[in-house]
Amino acid sequence: MPWQRLTGIPGFAEPRAIGYDMTVRSKRAETASGKKKSSAKGEAQDVQPISFEPPLTVSHREMLASGRDDEFRQVIYTIVQVLSEVESCGAAFGRAIGLTRSQFAVLMGVAYQQADSGVRINMLARYVQLASTHVTTEVGVLSRKGLVSKTVDPEDRRSVLVRLSPKGEATVTSIAPFVRRVNDLLFKDISREQLKTLREVFTILSLNSEFALAEVRRSEREQAANLQKAG
Repeated sequence: MPWQRLTGIPGFAEPRAIGYDMTVRSKRAETASGKKKSSAKGEAQDVQPISFEPPLTVSHREMLASGRDDEFRQVIYTIVQVLSEVESCGAAFGRAIGLTRSQFAVLMGVAYQQADSGVRINMLARYVQLASTHVTTEVGVLSRKGLVSKTVDPEDRRSVLVRLSPKGEATVTSIAPFVRRVNDLLFKDISREQLKTLREVFTILSLNSEFALAEVRRSEREQAANLQKAG
């Protein structure tokens, strides 16, 4: 967003051009006969850089503090760091039982969603927040490993129901203490109310991300088209 559109926001500082303030200061030299002004050739220049005021990366007033987005930027960096670390924990859980991170997520998803008859792929995909095609592939891997079983859905013979096999149940039971220790440390000092708020915030972010990614794709198509015209 061009900075000209943001000048109405309280506290927003119009970005200055990147440059240098050239200040010429004359030096005085001591001579044997006394103090004399140095010649113009002896003058030195002190270069003082002008500070750059970066443009805002968000314009929602609720995201700004005194017209600045410093706190917002810090939250973004923290989210990225935390999500990376949570993903690393998930990968570790998977490695402990010979699975990838997504295979572990699908296995645990089946454990929590199978109920008595099993869980459909689309419901499982929604629960673990993965694409249905990806979940279908991972269920196939888990099935070949003997961790889950698949049966035809009697209510919709085009679908399958997935549930844990006895081996899968034993695997989930064996990894649970490790998962519990890590989660206890990860969510230490977080209250139930804070957890509820966290879920609400991330649910909104998940929904908003669809629109954000659509804008990313639109912008990339526009940039590609402009490059093609320029070429």
